[in-house]
Amino acid sequence: MSEFKIIQDYFSWPQPDSQISVANGDDAAVFSLRAGEELAVSVDTSIAGVHFPHATPAAAIGHKALAVNLSDMAAMGAQPRWFTLALTLPEAEHDWLKAFSGGLKALADQHHISLIGGDTTRGPLSITIQIMGTLPKGSALRRSGALPNDLICVTGTPGDAAAGLACLQGRLQLPLPEQTYCIERLNYPSPRLAFGRNIRQHAHSCIDISDGLMADLQHILAQSGVAATLLTEQIPVSPALSTLPADQRRTLALAGGDDYELLLTLPPEKLDALHAVANATQTAVSVIGHIQPATAQTPSLSLIPAEMATLPENNIQGFNHFTASKPV
Repeated sequence: MSEFKIIQDYFSWPQPDSQISVANGDDAAVFSLRAGEELAVSVDTSIAGVHFPHATPAAAIGHKALAVNLSDMAAMGAQPRWFTLALTLPEAEHDWLKAFSGGLKALADQHHISLIGGDTTRGPLSITIQIMGTLPKGSALRRSGALPNDLICVTGTPGDAAAGLACLQGRLQLPLPEQTYCIERLNYPSPRLAFGRNIRQHAHSCIDISDGLMADLQHILAQSGVAATLLTEQIPVSPALSTLPADQRRTLALAGGDDYELLLTLPPEKLDALHAVANATQTAVSVIGHIQPATAQTPSLSLIPAEMATLPENNIQGFNHFTASKPV
């Protein structure tokens, strides 16, 4: 099967977006922006054995490869519009491609986003997606806007995806229903797009949780020039993890990754607006700490209770491709 046949059979579905002048199948895609819009662009690569276990179902790989990019749009408060796909395959296997493209297309259709081009090559399994979204000029949420006295808030229940990976790797034993739930959370993350767009006018900063809550919060603190206190007992826990010891639950939530929940800061007077957005978008959200001024006498991130501060340094810094391995 040639690369052109692969594109034609599995990745050439109708794109009804009227802003697309030239779509998939040409040397480049062409699309237009409306007056008053800005373009948000992000790219992520997923590699077998690094970002997902080799045995992950193909449909889940397709879903997650797009979901992690959609989550970046959610963190910026952007509306996703278009994406490109660079797919490297060891072999052109019909069943795998059908399932992969099915998982990809189902999520793309759910969020009305168009595939407008890409590339297909042979080699170790790798998926690179570049995503483009739009938002009103000057309205993008950023990591650099957190201010002292802001509340720190998180959507969903961080730690579930890390628990799912630990179950797959045999590092954690859970009853079958709870294990199934956590693995589903690992394989099929739900990007918080509606929440991100609606909280955009109220929040000061935002980031999605990919490398772990503590590691990603550190990005906000560093780029905003502030410090923070996390109230670890206020971090929400899913029923699937509720029977685990408290320190194990909190470690999964603080240091685990792959949840693709949103971590944001906003002023206390916006708390009612936060709950209104949460209700309107059917999104669970919790206040888990506060921002404070950065001083030479205080650490950039304090944890209460203090014993949680004994987590290893790599859990605070998050995963780094060039200093550590991440076997999956």
